[in-house]
Amino acid sequence: MTGSTDEDVKVLHSMGYAQELARRMGGFSNFAISFSIICILAGGITSFPLAMATGSGFEATIGWLVGGFFALIVAASLGQIGSAYPTAGGLYHWSSILGGRGWGWATAWINLLGLIFVVASVNVGVWLLFRDLVLAGVFHVDVTAWTAVSDPLPAGMTAEQAAAINNSAYVAQVVAVCVITLAQALINHFGIKLTTLLTDFSGYLILVVAVVLTLTFLFWGAGWDFSRLFTFVNNTGDAGGGYVPAPRPALIAFLVGLLYPLYTITGFDASAHTSEETQNARVAVPRGMIHAVLWSLIFGFAMAVSFVLASPDLAATAKDGGAAWFNLFTNLPAPLILKDLLAIGIVVANFICALAGLTSTSRMIFAFARDGGLPGSSLWRGVSPTWRTPVAAIWLGAVLSVAATLYSPAFAALAAGCALFLYVSYAMPIAAGLFAEGKSWTEFGPFRLGIWSKPFAVITVLGVLVLMYAGIQPPFDILINYAIGLVILLLVLWFGVESRRFKGPPIGADIARRAAEIAQAEKAVGETA
Repeated sequence: MTGSTDEDVKVLHSMGYAQELARRMGGFSNFAISFSIICILAGGITSFPLAMATGSGFEATIGWLVGGFFALIVAASLGQIGSAYPTAGGLYHWSSILGGRGWGWATAWINLLGLIFVVASVNVGVWLLFRDLVLAGVFHVDVTAWTAVSDPLPAGMTAEQAAAINNSAYVAQVVAVCVITLAQALINHFGIKLTTLLTDFSGYLILVVAVVLTLTFLFWGAGWDFSRLFTFVNNTGDAGGGYVPAPRPALIAFLVGLLYPLYTITGFDASAHTSEETQNARVAVPRGMIHAVLWSLIFGFAMAVSFVLASPDLAATAKDGGAAWFNLFTNLPAPLILKDLLAIGIVVANFICALAGLTSTSRMIFAFARDGGLPGSSLWRGVSPTWRTPVAAIWLGAVLSVAATLYSPAFAALAAGCALFLYVSYAMPIAAGLFAEGKSWTEFGPFRLGIWSKPFAVITVLGVLVLMYAGIQPPFDILINYAIGLVILLLVLWFGVESRRFKGPPIGADIARRAAEIAQAEKAVGETA
């Protein structure tokens, strides 16, 4: 079968789905797409101020390890399920099989919201990094009119002047995010091969830039005071520049600070969402997720250590608020050409990070629509015979991600929403598997956790409950509106309409009855046995 292995297609057919997408990704490419979305050069930089504003050096280093090891447990748990059910729907499909169609339907919507927040938050970050590191730093453009101001206002600035600047900054961000997202959608539109080339390149780029960036901070900035790596200082409130506006107890500050690693190390479900485009998926998907998290954990930790050691004054760095990392980088006495190259590399890596996020989002939309889960499903499930990509789903994902930045333009809220909703969606199939394993779940893939399966599932569920609590603390309390609204909407839709309409993924006799439909779908995109 063109572009795929017989075994992969056989497994896909056994779950009632046609091989419509082009199976052109190898094991490294499957790893690279998750590694690109995690992108320690994205959240590892843009969310660094959150670590400093909650627990200082301890939060940035030890907090990173705590959050990273939790992410590794979640990735291993998802990998076990993905090895058994390698489909583009990923989490949605797994939750439906293990926990029922209603549980799967809810998982789909929560995962989709989290994925939209990934693309939205990273693209806002792309603009901010491009503005401050490249336009201002490399080309010395005056970006004052595109940079929002907040209280307390600079000396001599009136409230009216501040409002005008903030409006200009908002318009500039909207235009920039639209242009960035348009480019990413076009790349995704024209085939998985082009996307894979860029995400493969990004895998190497992230490693190289992260290593060089770490060495640069250590060589030109480090004071080698290792005690600051283990010293916790509660910087919530004014001590952290108001990044976390109200003073919070130390334990709450530490939990909120865990959003630093958990926002960064997320999106690794991309390996699962591209299952139907990956060769030897039952092995490659769990390996891709786990390796993406593991290497991000290791290199991200080294990078965080270098930032902390290079801070001339941790209290002053925390006080810098959202500008903490930018000020560190700007004041680093490294060669200008080196800093310019690093700045460009960081922005390119962030752009590809969101590009991979849009790939993952579009596959989720495609898979959910394929089973009739979305309004207008027949449109969103379409695959281009020319490019073998779900083009309508790609453009829908692009539009929704831009819309998310219009409603919630604050980067911090978008980042927290990304971590919160994605990890909740990760926990849902894992929780279902906890109760189904050995009962209704008896078919497993080559990757098994064995005796660690249920303990890892329990840790995942408890950890996500803690994350949910941290994710609704100020300044992220805007997410309460999202969460409450989403829960109410899902309950109304499910019990009002979807419980009777939505059938979920094919099971049992439905799979056998889809044989003719599978053949017709594969013929339509030119896939022949």
